[in-house]
Amino acid sequence: MNFASDNWAGAAPSVMAALARHSTGSAPAYGNDAVTQGVIQQFRDLFETDVAVFFTGTGTAANALALTAYAKPGGIVFCHPEAHIQVDECGAAEFMTGGSKLVSVGGQVNGKITAEGLTDALAALPEGSVMHGQAAAVSITQASEHGTVYSLDEIRAIKAVAQSRNLPLHMDGARFANALVSLDVSPAEMTWKAGVDVLSFGGTKNGCWCAEAVVFFNPEAARSFEYLRKRAGHEFSKARFVSAQLEGYFENGNWLQTARHANAMASKLSAGIAAAGGRMAWPTQANEVFAIIRKAQADVLRKSGAVFHPWPEHAIPQDLKPSEEELCIRLVASFATEGSEIERFLSLL
Repeated sequence: MNFASDNWAGAAPSVMAALARHSTGSAPAYGNDAVTQGVIQQFRDLFETDVAVFFTGTGTAANALALTAYAKPGGIVFCHPEAHIQVDECGAAEFMTGGSKLVSVGGQVNGKITAEGLTDALAALPEGSVMHGQAAAVSITQASEHGTVYSLDEIRAIKAVAQSRNLPLHMDGARFANALVSLDVSPAEMTWKAGVDVLSFGGTKNGCWCAEAVVFFNPEAARSFEYLRKRAGHEFSKARFVSAQLEGYFENGNWLQTARHANAMASKLSAGIAAAGGRMAWPTQANEVFAIIRKAQADVLRKSGAVFHPWPEHAIPQDLKPSEEELCIRLVASFATEGSEIERFLSLL
């Protein structure tokens, strides 16, 4: 009953098989191998357009480097107050960009920033004021830090506001596949067709070992990116082993199957908790469940071997905040989550 994080899961069989398949023999280094070039073409096919793709080993590197490509002196990046780049990446975005400031956008709805909130945030930092610095980018997380998913209309609306100041839109897609199958749209529809300029494409949480990518939908914007990646220490000499993971990930639609399974397990968990008298802090739309249960229940679950994390209360809507006898917990399903784990958890609950 391990619901701590999808990061705790192992690697999917198709990913490990691909790593084994390409582990012998020699191949050109630094991404000049056939596997890497083939996976880059797969990205172009998936997104139905020409893209520039650069692999990294971690999501933190992907996010920080993607934003660095658009950095300005005194740069300001607008994001959700709970965004990973804001609270979970040790200031990597500020460091890599040379001191850009991350500014939280108010007026969130279900864990997502809104076009209206972004409009207000931009208005507070008018263009052309050297005192405030320069607006540089907008970043959204898909699926969000609260397990919700931006609709295509929401992405388009945020992009329209960003475009009014000529700001690129970055998408942190650590759980990109989970959001994609939740919306049941194409990768192109959820990204560049909705206005996304650069994507941090996550594979690690959904079955890869360590495989992330930065995808530019305007290849011209990536003109100097290879130097940024090299300087950050994320140009792998044996790049084929990152590429091999993604080859196995994409093979036969495996990446969508693993995401659908994780989402289905989360939905089952969410419905069962609600039926047992718990309630959700936010709707369950991908593979994360934010449930409010009694502290006594949480104690029983932990003593019986369930693993999960408490979630801070400050972000929970006022009308849903836990009482003194309750707490909010985050439960994350993965490609490896089994139905029997869900059934035991709900039985104990």
